[in-house]
Amino acid sequence: MIGNRITYRMADGVRVPGTWRHAFIRNFNYHLTDLFVYADGLIDCWGLVTLEEFEEKLRSGWVATELPEGAEASAFDLARWKFAEPQTWLTPEVLVAEVRDTIDQLNRRPDSTGRCLAAVDAFLADRTEEKREAARDAYFAIPQTQRHYALGDMDRKDWPLQVLVAGPGGTIDRRPDEAVTQDQYDWALSYFEERAEWTAKARSRVPADGPSTAVAPAVHLYESYPLKPSDDPGTKALRNEYPAPVEVDGVTYPTVTHAYWALSVADPALREAVAAADSTFGARNLAADAERSEGWERRRIAVMTALLRAKFTRHPELARALLATEDATIVYGDSDSAFWGDDRGRGRNWTGRLLELVRSELACPIPSRPS
Repeated sequence: MIGNRITYRMADGVRVPGTWRHAFIRNFNYHLTDLFVYADGLIDCWGLVTLEEFEEKLRSGWVATELPEGAEASAFDLARWKFAEPQTWLTPEVLVAEVRDTIDQLNRRPDSTGRCLAAVDAFLADRTEEKREAARDAYFAIPQTQRHYALGDMDRKDWPLQVLVAGPGGTIDRRPDEAVTQDQYDWALSYFEERAEWTAKARSRVPADGPSTAVAPAVHLYESYPLKPSDDPGTKALRNEYPAPVEVDGVTYPTVTHAYWALSVADPALREAVAAADSTFGARNLAADAERSEGWERRRIAVMTALLRAKFTRHPELARALLATEDATIVYGDSDSAFWGDDRGRGRNWTGRLLELVRSELACPIPSRPS
């Protein structure tokens, strides 16, 4: 992959993942910039283009892979210089191949390296010259800049792979004047047999601390404003606006939203008015322009955590609704707050994260500390 760094762009409200690498754009002079590659096959080289258009950008020299001696170059707001004895490892063909691999990887499809290793597995299962030829072709389809780490083995690089696809009597790039010996080939075969054992063990190994990703599909809690409880509310019961009274310091609030906004204001009289508001809209609107209580920004996460614990502890039927989400990622919709809500992938989703925390506490209560 061009990079393990992940970014994204928004397209019609959909988050499209991508990554980037450095590249030179030639617009009169040469400009060091970032080339962004996205999962939908678009590439940003100072403008979004398709893969075919990107190839034309390379042919025209707009995306530069040749850097002439003495040419002027710059990096925006960073530096300006002239090339002296420039060396580059890229050609238009190699860069296009890298970009194609990146698009495959962003879509979790086998890239050229994955296809090569699959061809090698096919050869090892049926060791015919036809299968070896297919593996050799697949190896040389990997971009030249990437033909050193297909095996993921930094010590041996791709030496065993090159020996295997060359076969006894064949030659490899590193030593074009030396034929592969039978001993070298037998060693390569044993390497791949051992590698198959390592791979099988790695696949069967369970992380000591459990899986790193959720098993259940994500749950999106869209905004809803029910006026009364329901016998079967489903995930709507997880919303802060859902009518489920909570008690804080002897005061009962009709919803978590009422309690949150009431506790946020500094004026005790206004706090009472917020608590008594006839709707969650009214509670928020009363508190919106009021002076916040001291240290509210530092306390608000702790307050929300306490309110959610109070809600689901007091209402077992709502706790069951939360537990029914299993280990799903909870995405909380909130059009007013990118802090508490997901905001189409750009928010911090603190409400969703705290719901997951409370869910884990309900599933397995924390034991009391020993005295």
